[in-house]
Amino acid sequence: MDTVENRTSKVIDINRVMQMIPHRYPFLMVDKVIDVVPDVSATGIKNVTASEPHFQGHFPQRPIMPGVLIIESMAQTAAVLVVETLGPQAEGKLVYFMSVDNARFRKPVVPGDTLFVHVVKERSRGSVWRFRGEARVDGNLMAEATYAAMIMDS
Repeated sequence: MDTVENRTSKVIDINRVMQMIPHRYPFLMVDKVIDVVPDVSATGIKNVTASEPHFQGHFPQRPIMPGVLIIESMAQTAAVLVVETLGPQAEGKLVYFMSVDNARFRKPVVPGDTLFVHVVKERSRGSVWRFRGEARVDGNLMAEATYAAMIMDS
């Protein structure tokens, strides 16, 4: 019997991520996806750098990654998981937010941080998927949310 414990997890590099989802700089919010278990979970990695354009205005004296971009990182990680689950026919499809619930921002994310975004599929029905996400830096919980998205043809 196949259980989560005996499934082989997978690593997806930035080149493959860009084949799987349509996002590009400056809005690509995931650099690599690790520990991918299709139809179950994945962990995205975002290396937060001072050269990202949003830090010019948020905030120049104390740069903080906007919470909406942390949520976007969760969504992009989930999109990679969806494509890995559904296969090549899902590559390049757009994923639209339907809802974001219970979003909590615990601590600021700043340049120099490595954000680990762990997403778990809660359920899927047709083209609608629901996930729970957590963003951590050095093991510390920075943000969390549950969200739903719809997979659409591009």
